Amino acid sequence: MPHAVSLLRAARLARSAKPFLARGGFKRERCEGCRLVPTHCMCALRPAVATRAGVCLLMADIEPLKPSNTGWLIADVVADTFAFGWARTETDPALLSLLGDPQWQPYVVFPGQYAAPERVVHTVASSPGSLDGSAAKRPLFILLDGTWGEARKMFSRSPYLDALPVLSLEPEQISQYKLRRSGRDDHFCTSEVAALCMNLAGEHIAEQTLEAYLAVFTHHYLRAKNQQPIVWEGAAHQRLREVQAVTTAAPAAP
Repeated sequence: MPHAVSLLRAARLARSAKPFLARGGFKRERCEGCRLVPTHCMCALRPAVATRAGVCLLMADIEPLKPSNTGWLIADVVADTFAFGWARTETDPALLSLLGDPQWQPYVVFPGQYAAPERVVHTVASSPGSLDGSAAKRPLFILLDGTWGEARKMFSRSPYLDALPVLSLEPEQISQYKLRRSGRDDHFCTSEVAALCMNLAGEHIAEQTLEAYLAVFTHHYLRAKNQQPIVWEGAAHQRLREVQAVTTAAPAAP
């Protein structure tokens, strides 16, 4: 069944006057399920993790069309992933409805130096309930998916985000993303950011799955680009198998 990012991609393609050609990418037939060439398809490896936390992707105009986009990987793993195209002059009513849904506590994930200090937080409420028996809100991580310049524009020109807390991450590691580089080690791809958020929410299986799945996707993408066979018994696939074994044995999230 198509997930939120694939549906957004299909809608964006339907509006296009001409085919999208990824800069620097391979120009061959691609699988509709994973965006890779059929010989390097990874659909059979798609994991799924039950989580309380959700992800809301605000995506720059052509981001859903890029084969190297990692928001797609988040939607593969986290069932409650929502995706919306961003535009300065109009807002999808479904996005506003989601942000107002009382089951969710939205967090805009962005560096704290760009927000008013009183909005900035560094932790999230991850408890499934309070002492009086009432249900706690589920964390909803709003990720601004685009280039750094596009993300800053989305952050500063989206008034519906202004009242929400800003989750400022403080990762100790550097980015491992190899498909597009910003030139700075403190800039993470969208899937890496989601993994960091899941860690803060106590969703450690989801965190590890996202990390392992990104490594597998990177391997498949680069091997396809260089017309090399997949190393199925390599470290990336082995790590994903290990995480999936833990996922199978773990109880479902409440």
